[in-house]
Amino acid sequence: MLKQKYDVVVIGSGPAGLAAAIEAKKTGAEDVLIIERAKELGGILQQCIHNGFGVEIFKEDLPGPAYAQRFIDQVEELGVETLLDAMVLDITPARHIYAISKWSGFAELDARAIVLAMGCRERTRAQIRIPGTRPAGVYTAGTAQRFVNIEGYMPGNRFVILGSGDIGMIMARRLTFEGAKVERVLEIMPFLTGLTRNYVQCLLDWDIPLQLSHTVSRILGNRRVEAVEAVQVDEKWQPIPGTEEIIPCDTLLLSVGLIPENELSRKAGVALDPVTGGPYVDEGMQTSVPGIFAAGNVVHVYDLVDWVTEAGFLAGRSAAKFAIAERKRTARQVKLQPGDNIRYIVPHVMDKESLAESDQRLQMRVIKPIEEKVWVEVLDGENLVTRKSQRYVRPGEMVTVDIPQKAYDAVQKADTLTVRVVRR
Repeated sequence: MLKQKYDVVVIGSGPAGLAAAIEAKKTGAEDVLIIERAKELGGILQQCIHNGFGVEIFKEDLPGPAYAQRFIDQVEELGVETLLDAMVLDITPARHIYAISKWSGFAELDARAIVLAMGCRERTRAQIRIPGTRPAGVYTAGTAQRFVNIEGYMPGNRFVILGSGDIGMIMARRLTFEGAKVERVLEIMPFLTGLTRNYVQCLLDWDIPLQLSHTVSRILGNRRVEAVEAVQVDEKWQPIPGTEEIIPCDTLLLSVGLIPENELSRKAGVALDPVTGGPYVDEGMQTSVPGIFAAGNVVHVYDLVDWVTEAGFLAGRSAAKFAIAERKRTARQVKLQPGDNIRYIVPHVMDKESLAESDQRLQMRVIKPIEEKVWVEVLDGENLVTRKSQRYVRPGEMVTVDIPQKAYDAVQKADTLTVRVVRR
């Protein structure tokens, strides 16, 4: 059963989200919730079955699911709540969250602090504008990775991979394991864009050719990809005439960059860096909106999952400290509520500790006039905190009453103070 308010709500359960939730709980946050759109925790790690995770955090070389499971176990042990198969629809700058899931239906939640950990997504064919027909057989490398590693489905037999990003190179090796033929990897830049270790382990060790300063200029095929046209480019990324080459294949994988998932960040009013595409953050990973933090690939794209995890730890710790301070601040507040014949009161809330320094003046207007002596009373439930005598009250004339310093002890016990006007 979801609560109405949480100390920390984490959006996303990849390595950054899991780390943030764990660290927030360890730092002292009472109620921590993870909202995840997939049916299981772990994010992209669940489909990354290759090794290379945890070398810095655990001093071990783990596959993605094993790395994720270590943190999932901690989430369960610490009592972090989870809402799976759920979609966050909106976040407001006041940290109000609107979400929907098959388990909870439509939910409205408040958070003292939020950690954005939605990760990133891959650029598609439409975003890099490859000309040609629109046949089946064009996938992002991450989609193909899920097909092969999670769904058990081979998306093709003969591949060309565009882009030397890490996922693309890892999939070149993975598809070779499964018996596919990877014709080559094309990279528009004159240098490798992924990690050198992946180039060595995934391409060189398997004799998969890499062509730098090359791109796909056209996709050929009707119902299914039949070939791609590759071309060499100059230093301005313009095709060099006469270098065109037709490469027969039935599948084109795109590994052409990642984009931080920041649609929710924009809705929350978070300022984004136009270079990284992620939020501006301070040393504690807090964004431009107080109480909203961000971690992992939603901020900028990391090389190693261990670094994503470390960013999650930092964001979770900062979010918990913010939430704890917010909880203490709220606990110090007392709400001022209009009672009999009171239209409104200013201020609407008062810090209880302010009485330690001076009397606190309340200003208000009445609903209707009373042309005889009255009491203006401040009460905690039925207990009188203070009162002031007035000869009369009228809507056109502001009424004031001071809560004296000597009422400090009485106010400390109150959650709400009611102000009313009664005849003497």
